[in-house]
Amino acid sequence: MAGEKNKEKLILDSAVALFTTKGYNATRMEDVAKRVGISKGLTYFYYKNKEDLFMALTKKAFDQFKEEFREVLRSKGKNGLEMLTDLMEKIITFSKEQPMYYYAVINFLDVLKKYNDSATRREIDPLILDSIHFHKLLEIHHEPVKLGIQMVSLGIKDGSIRPELQPEITFYAVWSMIIGFEKMSGPVGFEGKETKVSAEAWKLGYIKLMQDMLRGTIQASRPAIVQTSLF
Repeated sequence: MAGEKNKEKLILDSAVALFTTKGYNATRMEDVAKRVGISKGLTYFYYKNKEDLFMALTKKAFDQFKEEFREVLRSKGKNGLEMLTDLMEKIITFSKEQPMYYYAVINFLDVLKKYNDSATRREIDPLILDSIHFHKLLEIHHEPVKLGIQMVSLGIKDGSIRPELQPEITFYAVWSMIIGFEKMSGPVGFEGKETKVSAEAWKLGYIKLMQDMLRGTIQASRPAIVQTSLF
């Protein structure tokens, strides 16, 4: 049993390396088998096809992603807002250090969007829908979100986050902002851009904006009404 688990891990690690260097479309199952040093037939024993292998990789990505959330939630002496700030840093680091896993997580969110709509579900590759790992993902993909919601709830309880916010909606909003932040790293970091903002200044500004929004220190002000007379 341990040997089989080791083979699965070797295959997954090989797939991650090849998908990262060659790209998903250019990688074949035989490439993965060759890198591991096993027969192509044995690779198919563990994973039915490349789509099934990618879903297994995505499942592992979500498991590791969840650990990032758990580590933040276990931190001592921090309030909810500080936890969310740390989480943002961890997700950004995760996206840089584990780019294939991060891509797999974001890709699954796109697949899930199609899956939730009967009109677009048919656009999903049937081999993905047939993967047992895909169905496992349907069961566990929300677990990181549940941990994030706990952080918001703690922040509301300890007073670091404004009390009128709804935890579920708030965390989804924060996570969408983090995903957007990561996606915009290309345009912001592009040297030829016309807007003059450094990546570091943008990151610091984003963190402050998120903190201010959650604390409630951003207050809209109405223009003062000046009473005047036409005569």
